[in-house]
Amino acid sequence: MAPLLRLPDPPEACELCLRQTPLTRHHLIPKALHGKSYVRKRFGREERITATLWVCRPCHNQIHRLFSEKELALRYNSRDALLADPGLRTFVDWLSTKPAGFVPRH
Repeated sequence: MAPLLRLPDPPEACELCLRQTPLTRHHLIPKALHGKSYVRKRFGREERITATLWVCRPCHNQIHRLFSEKELALRYNSRDALLADPGLRTFVDWLSTKPAGFVPRH
């Protein structure tokens, strides 16, 4: 049996907008794709499991609004890659100016 992998502890603030608010864990390589051969060829087991970001609910929702799971696995599988996307960057920059309890309407 493989050893259990420890996921990173949550930080004080969202790793995208930097607001201090309740956080959710975003899997940079979506769990639904862990068994796909194109994912297994690119990422080892440990990386598939532990590659995560702690993000607020609005940032998490926006990520999944903008990108398919396949895009997330193959192109947007790091914080830097996510923030390099102009659409997500614009949203994160805007959200970062809002108070911690603010939830955008979509």
